Amino acid sequence: MPPKFLFTDLGGVLLTNGWDHSSRECAAEHFGLDPHELQRRHEAVFPNYEQGFNTLDEYLEFAVFHEQRSFTSAEFREFMMRQSLPYPEMIDYVKALKAKHNLKVVAVSNEGRELAQYRIDTYDLSSFIDVFIVSAFVGRRKPYEDIYRLALEVANARKEEVVYLDDRQMLAQGATVYGLDGIWHRNLELPPELPTRESINIEFCFSFKRLSS
Repeated sequence: MPPKFLFTDLGGVLLTNGWDHSSRECAAEHFGLDPHELQRRHEAVFPNYEQGFNTLDEYLEFAVFHEQRSFTSAEFREFMMRQSLPYPEMIDYVKALKAKHNLKVVAVSNEGRELAQYRIDTYDLSSFIDVFIVSAFVGRRKPYEDIYRLALEVANARKEEVVYLDDRQMLAQGATVYGLDGIWHRNLELPPELPTRESINIEFCFSFKRLSS
């Protein structure tokens, strides 16, 4: 049957990653931090932040402000937020697929609460995404099955009705293991116009590598 639901990651698909390694390297250079120390401290506390157990202020207190700095927490937060940028072509493409096929779009993403809310609000993601299953909102993270199960329950979807996009191959593969139709998003090369085939599975093959074949 043609898919009725599009489950998608946010970072790496619709937006840049919110706070990835390259963003942290830029922050270290901009603020004069030791990048290795920042990385070690980030790894120690960020998973808890991403799962909603800590606030952004608590994350920053441990990762950055464990010693006196010449800049403020507000300045660092602003820098973090500015790392988030949209992929307009992908956003338009998903909007077009949603309209053409009457899809429900569900975001399934590992994100910290404040970063996720900034990204949702700044880029008006709620204008075309129907449900947000964000790790910090729900206390569950990919690649574990419970976050996909929750997404299915909240969206009132069956596995066979879902196509799932993720820019990380292992997460797309993980979703496939759990019974979803996982697609590894590799680039932003989109078809010049949407094909006329009934199933969006065929359309996705123009710009995504299928994992279930």
